[in-house]
Amino acid sequence: MSYRLLATMIVLGAIAACLPGQSASARSKPAAKAVPRTPDGHPDLQGVWTNATITPLERPPEFSGKPTVTDAEAKAYEAKDHEVNTLDSDVTSNFNRRTGGPGVGAYNNLFVDRGSELARVDGVKRTSLIIDPPDGRIPRAAAGARSVPGPGRQGGGGQGEQYAGVSYDSVKNRPLSERCLIGFGSTSGPPMLPVLYNNNYEIVQTPETVMILVEMVHDVRVIRMNAQHLPKSVHKWLGDSVGHWEGDTLVVETTNFNPENRFRGSSENLKVIERFKRVDARTILYRATIEDPAAYTKPWTLEYPFNATAGPVYEYACHEGNYSMTDILGGTRKQEAAASK
Repeated sequence: MSYRLLATMIVLGAIAACLPGQSASARSKPAAKAVPRTPDGHPDLQGVWTNATITPLERPPEFSGKPTVTDAEAKAYEAKDHEVNTLDSDVTSNFNRRTGGPGVGAYNNLFVDRGSELARVDGVKRTSLIIDPPDGRIPRAAAGARSVPGPGRQGGGGQGEQYAGVSYDSVKNRPLSERCLIGFGSTSGPPMLPVLYNNNYEIVQTPETVMILVEMVHDVRVIRMNAQHLPKSVHKWLGDSVGHWEGDTLVVETTNFNPENRFRGSSENLKVIERFKRVDARTILYRATIEDPAAYTKPWTLEYPFNATAGPVYEYACHEGNYSMTDILGGTRKQEAAASK
């Protein structure tokens, strides 16, 4: 190699090193690994995922004004949560008072899969699933259907189905999850919320359809791509979901919910817009915006990760060996008979 050629290469290298917008540290970082893609070029969302987390839906008072916490603060909260809500502790613990606890043969820690950590997004841990409004609270309107408690747990908050017709008069008037029609706590959604157990989801994706198999109660969501919504007179338990791609984000709009499936006081006007973005090989960032002028003063938004898990998604045998419905209704009839004497 001639000295002239060597000198030219050194100069060109120095010029490249001084190009604007590229620091030495940036040049030294390896390129981010591209997310897997389907043959049609869209991000591949397929696989088995879990959204289990103890991050509450709404921000607890102790974290008022703090949408995120340090790892040290998160560790302290997580340890406290485990101590207060463990299912293997004394029957008088907070959790066991709500569910009946191991003292009456209900749940124990082997039975559940609610996660053990706060959700981490953008490298920091979140104190609520709600990111908008900034206070992390549901902007409820004055009116709305009452919430019916369910057996699940969304972070630290209670949850249930929003069905004003619930009563003990008939099996047809019990909450939908007790009747094994859909999962409790909006685990199937939309929005798809973490609950006490069975927080696994399997996604199968084609250009025309995206299918989400929900482990809880074996619910199946079918998202029709680039389609029109069904007529407003057609109602479905999980609503009518229509999707399209905006760049690398799958956007899903759901309307036409069954009137008996009331999400947190919502009305027949409920609309949920979900965004699925695969940010790396093991994470889908899930965001959902809930709109219903009859139930909320303004739209509100949730965000949390779905993390890859080995699976598989197990069968959810909801009714087999289930005596609770007979016992609940029979006990109420007995109370009514005693009261009438």
